[in-house]
Amino acid sequence: MNDASSPITIFHNPDCGTSRNALALLRLCGLEPRVVEYLVDPPSRERLRELIAAAGLTPREAMRHHPELVARFGLNDAGRSDEDVLDAMARHPILINRPIVVTPAAVALCRPSETVLDLVPAGLVPATDAVKDDGTPFIGDEPWAADDELALHLEAADLPTGDLREPGRTFFRYGLLGGTTVGFGGFERHGPDALLRSLCVMPRFHRRGIGRNMALLLMRRAFDRGARRAFAFAGTPEAAAFFRALRFVEISRDAAPASILATRQVTALCPASAPLLTRPIAL
Repeated sequence: MNDASSPITIFHNPDCGTSRNALALLRLCGLEPRVVEYLVDPPSRERLRELIAAAGLTPREAMRHHPELVARFGLNDAGRSDEDVLDAMARHPILINRPIVVTPAAVALCRPSETVLDLVPAGLVPATDAVKDDGTPFIGDEPWAADDELALHLEAADLPTGDLREPGRTFFRYGLLGGTTVGFGGFERHGPDALLRSLCVMPRFHRRGIGRNMALLLMRRAFDRGARRAFAFAGTPEAAAFFRALRFVEISRDAAPASILATRQVTALCPASAPLLTRPIAL
């Protein structure tokens, strides 16, 4: 259905799993958006500029960061201006990231797909569990205090808790749409850098793809607060493998920003043997 009268529009690519899942979530909430398949019916350059600005992004932040595409259209030069990037996106809609969702109240590039729930009135979000088209559960997040419950879960996962109540930490609880808690996570932001920390999945939800989805949602929250690079310490080989699967790469501690090296995680809580990994945060 393509309802031209709908107050919600999704700029959609049916070949993109994130876009399909965002559309599915809107429909689970009882909303039937106007669906614009932008590769077939692309927005004009000026409309694209409006959408990107309304989403609080720059053209470079709103474009797809697929290495082959970026190289093919000559956008891997950081010196290319926003106008250059906007020109390329308007000429080649395949460069537009997706899905962009427009409501009467806000515009957002909804990556990961669960961020579409930020645009939906709370009363419309179904209180029943649902899964993505790859079989992994949809999850939601909510800000969480550094309280005793969080500390108990982190201790059970052998994660450090000595600095939980110090300033500058941001934590979230993650749950299925039906409300069941599946894990916790947090970050410390230091300018454009974010140290991911306190990421734990409840044991009964291991090996269901939930940890990956939590980490992606956590990095999006850090992105929205200004972070553009993520760092993480891996205390076990399993943790290192987890982050590498998310395209983190190991670096020496000497290569890390001074602000990351000055955190309590580095100076007191994480063993010196724990590898440090990093990746850009891009939508």
